[in-house]
Amino acid sequence: MERVILSSKQKALRINLDPSIYGTFAEIGAGQEVVRHFFRSGGASGTIAKAMSAYDKDFSDAIYGPEEKNRYVCEPRLYKMVNHEYKLIEDRLDRSKHPSKKFFAYANTVATIDFHKRYQGHGWMGVKFQTSAEKEPNEIILHVQLHENEASLQQETTGVLGVNMIYGCYFYYQNPREYLQSLYDNLSRDQIEIDMISMSGPDFEKVDNRLLSLALVKNGMTDAVIFSPDGKNLQPADLLYKKNILAIRGSFRPVTKVNIDMIINGYNKFVTEKRVDSEKLQVLFEITLNNLRAEGDIDEQDFLDRADILCSLGQTVLISNYQEYYKLIQYFSTFTKNRMGLIMGINNMVELFNEKYYRDLNGGILEAFGILFTRDLKVYLYPSHGDEAKKDLINSRNLPVHPRLRPLYDYLIDNGRIVDLDDFDPEVLDIHSREVLRMIKKGESGWEKMVPNYVDVMIKKDRLFGYHPDNAAQEAERKKEEKEKEEVSDKAEKG
Repeated sequence: MERVILSSKQKALRINLDPSIYGTFAEIGAGQEVVRHFFRSGGASGTIAKAMSAYDKDFSDAIYGPEEKNRYVCEPRLYKMVNHEYKLIEDRLDRSKHPSKKFFAYANTVATIDFHKRYQGHGWMGVKFQTSAEKEPNEIILHVQLHENEASLQQETTGVLGVNMIYGCYFYYQNPREYLQSLYDNLSRDQIEIDMISMSGPDFEKVDNRLLSLALVKNGMTDAVIFSPDGKNLQPADLLYKKNILAIRGSFRPVTKVNIDMIINGYNKFVTEKRVDSEKLQVLFEITLNNLRAEGDIDEQDFLDRADILCSLGQTVLISNYQEYYKLIQYFSTFTKNRMGLIMGINNMVELFNEKYYRDLNGGILEAFGILFTRDLKVYLYPSHGDEAKKDLINSRNLPVHPRLRPLYDYLIDNGRIVDLDDFDPEVLDIHSREVLRMIKKGESGWEKMVPNYVDVMIKKDRLFGYHPDNAAQEAERKKEEKEKEEVSDKAEKG
């Protein structure tokens, strides 16, 4: 049944009229926009224990403590606010007097667009809440980019989103996907972009936050999300701000020895660059939504299989909706002006010079390459063998480029923007993920030597990518039968 979308006033009133929901509001910046909806809708005395805004930094520090680098719109600040306010509820309200109350603490720290419109607004929002009086609290944390061009409009949007967030905590918590969708009730992507969300607590024990990240991109709520090796969703700006970024794109289905050889060689080349600080370098393994849809609809288990392996190798994963590389670099450029690097195989480099991807741009491929290479960008090219008996090595010197684009290509080569990775391992050059995946699913042997150490163990142990020991046993039995038939045939011919 289609979900009925209530107005912000209706949502706030429904919460106010529920005698079991009781909590506090703490808001820094953007005014008291969320709690205002609850005051105006009526019946707020049954819901609001306290509402406050520690707007002055000294007052805020006195309550929640100081912040590193004097940044107040940040995730640590939000956690301090939510945890502090929730503890006060527990300390100050006698549970014997409120045996059925479901406590909550809502907090936000938001910066709206500045007067000169140089910096867009953004903010952190969080709710710590119980779904029953006997349960430990859950937590939902999110980061939002505010896209409207007036501070007053961004304040209004903050208020609507906060109401949606609190309402969803009590009416959609059992369905995280529906909760995500409800955050955009009475709002649009033109107004807000949610680029990070995290759910934790007793009601979310079975929730994989990486799938929430995937849903944000899949549902068009943002174009890119990042999660760490431990599977934690990360806010991109916090991770990438003023960093050197080195990215490799692939399907990683599964990650193979050639992928690892590419990243090792690319990294070793990148860190020798003059404008690269290895202490401030972030490596990203990027999977595009297009890659995830390679066989139709997105298979969430297949996505988790890829993520599990990459995370086990200690890698940070980026999921993006940027099929074209220039859009990816444009995205990175919103966080850093430092040198960036892309590691590409031959096929990706050939596609980079395919004009069909730039038909929607007025300036065509020249506009796209202007976006790419007016940034401080290096592209590292990993070679491959040609088709004829795999003897010819293809690299930047003999890459097939259309004659019309050859001058552009030569210019990038001559200026050191495209660099060959020469220290590759020739033993792994002909490993392809598609072939490894086929062998895994068919139960054929030999793929184990094509993936990094322990990845084969993980695939078998967790039965990733369709692996099943029965497949291997059946394949071994099939080969045994074929061999026996061949032997019988040979004897018959000789006899």
